[in-house]
Parts: sequence; structure tokens; C-alpha cells
Amino acid sequence: MSIEQAIDAFWQCARERKAPPVEWMKRLSREDAYRVQLGVLAHHVAAGERQAGWKVGLTSKAMQVQQGVHEPVLGFLLVSGERPSGTRFQYADLINPGFENELCLTVGTTLRGPGVTTERAQGALSAMAPAFEIIEKRGDFAADLNVSLADNAQQRAYVTGGPVPVPADFDLATVAVAISVNGAASERALGREVLGTPAASIAWLANKLAEFGLALEAGMKVMSGSFTRQYPLNRGDRIEARFDPVGPVRAEFV
Repeated sequence: MSIEQAIDAFWQCARERKAPPVEWMKRLSREDAYRVQLGVLAHHVAAGERQAGWKVGLTSKAMQVQQGVHEPVLGFLLVSGERPSGTRFQYADLINPGFENELCLTVGTTLRGPGVTTERAQGALSAMAPAFEIIEKRGDFAADLNVSLADNAQQRAYVTGGPVPVPADFDLATVAVAISVNGAASERALGREVLGTPAASIAWLANKLAEFGLALEAGMKVMSGSFTRQYPLNRGDRIEARFDPVGPVRAEFV
């Protein structure tokens, strides 16, 4: 079966909100998976969606250990997927959901790899916002990572608090997050858990996109990758993450 056939199959599943097709298990290479993902993105855009940017996943040691992998991955963000802090999600509309605690970073200057350094990536950032990524376990991520990447790396939505400027020489590694679930403190982590600094996540993304002839364009938003492990979500959950000195973000699932 061809990559074009895979794109059609994964696009059909995306439109119907179904798990990725099992017949593609163990049949896609990593490069194939990304080409399918980009093909599905092209279908979204052709159908009237707008791309907001990208997500980087599996950036923290906690996430890599949890998922059994040893390198970051990427997916795309749609404008329709962004939700403001305080959003109440209908739990029944989600497929086996979870959340991750991230910064949503805005790129002010286009970055085109290869060779983008962490320092250059840091200097290209114009804004940062506290954020959750809302993920869906639509298939078995551990059983076949490539199929999950073709299915846009578990992306469902992203919740953002108010953005603030990134000051010159600000060290993203020092951003501290404190998470609470249903009013109970859960975990604390620093930005250094994201590849040493979330700016390194931006550099990795720019260089990875270059492999597919793409640039990280000015104005795009990037979900940095989680500071912590991935958390499951249950009906009735209320979640909050306070990113110091960036700000808080909240969501509910009813």
C-alpha cells in the first residue's frame, strides 16, 4: 500500500473521530509516518482549517520513560484546537483523554534549519503562555509509535492562558510549574526538564521540519513538550497549572 493510500485512510479516521486504522500497524517507517501526518494536515487545510503551528512531544525524561522512547516527536496544531483557560470540555466528546503541562511559545522570527541552535531559537521567541495539551489515546502509542505519529501524535486540543513577552536573555529552563488536580497539589517541575530548556525544543523542531522542506514560520505557536509525565483525565476533573513567572491555566471536564 502507498503513502497516498495511508494518507487517505488516516484522513478518513480523523474526519470520523476514530482510532487509526489497524491495518497500518508495523507498516510505516518514521519518515512514512511524518509524511502521512503532513498529508493529513494538507487535507485539513484544504477543508478550510488553518494551521496554528506545531507541537513537540516526548521532550522530558519523564515522558520518554513513560512512553518507552528516546527522542522527541512532532505533530501539528490547528487554530480550531485552541481553547482559552477555563474551558469546560465535554468529557464524552473525548477519546481516552489526558493532559500535559507545557509552554505555548510564539515564534517571532522564522527559523529555517538545518543548523538552528538553541541560542538562535531562544532569540526568535516573541511570547510565551501557560498551557495544557489535551491528548487522546486513540490507539496504542507504545505498540506502534509510527502509527500514532501519523495520527498526529495524540493531539486533540490545547488550552492556553494569557501570553506574555519573552524578555531578552530570559532563561526558559527556570520556569517552574505547579500542577493541581481537583484542588490537590500533584507535582512540580522546571523548564529544564524539556531537553534542558524549552528553547532546545524549538531548535529541534526547526531542524526536524527542514528534513521535509519546511520552516518554522514567524507567528506560529509551538507547544514546547511537557514539563512532566502525561496525566490521565476522568469525568469531573478540574486541572490547574501555575507557571512561574508566566501565569496560570485551568480547564474542567464535565
